[in-house]
Amino acid sequence: MKIFLPPSETKRPGGTGTALAVASLALPRLSSARMTVLDALIELSQDPAEARRVLRLSERQLDDIVHNAALREAPTMPAVDRYTGVLYDALDADTLSTPARRWLKQHVWIHSAPFGPIGALDAIPNYRLAAGTSIPGMPPLRRHWAAATSDAIAGEGPAFVLDLRSEAYVALGPIPATVPSAYVRVVTGQGKALNHFNKKAKGELVRALAEDRPRARSLPALQSWAAERGIVLRDSDAADVVELVVAD
Repeated sequence: MKIFLPPSETKRPGGTGTALAVASLALPRLSSARMTVLDALIELSQDPAEARRVLRLSERQLDDIVHNAALREAPTMPAVDRYTGVLYDALDADTLSTPARRWLKQHVWIHSAPFGPIGALDAIPNYRLAAGTSIPGMPPLRRHWAAATSDAIAGEGPAFVLDLRSEAYVALGPIPATVPSAYVRVVTGQGKALNHFNKKAKGELVRALAEDRPRARSLPALQSWAAERGIVLRDSDAADVVELVVAD
């Protein structure tokens, strides 16, 4: 089983790891596509005024241009520790045990805009790029990533994918029809969709999975584990969509 997470716009600065090694990232067949985005981001950073416009940065976010300019030599840290915000605060990966973090490494992909899907423990630098950004000199990110990412996922051949991404990142890499998958929608008991608690519930779900490390290779197996854990993960009326139910 693979769990697909979205990234976060907010990130922890710094890092103690060595510079980015593109070839060492998960789904290595995406290396060429990754290099294209990196080159374009670094080139964009040479013109701070244009970078600010393209990336839609405020005055207090201008350091992100410096981060993008240094993508090849900046220090790194595991992706699951790099990202912050509601989902990653709820996951709280740096407090997990070594076996739980090892499970994250084996089972979790995080879908970033510049690198595509990466492993939870893949070492990445700080950066600024959102899914909807159009970088001068290259196609829109959706066109750049979608087919290549779907092909890479198909080549990896996971038994089952639980997709917790936002729609913007799903568009950057749809799960191919050949791979069994379910998209997670967070709802109340009455079926009302949630926003803020959506992210928190997803983070808590992944933390629980890392702690228990169930051998779930299908949606029914995952739902069986969830029921034993007191987590409501129910079928929905939509095909390939499962509802993660939280308290009202």
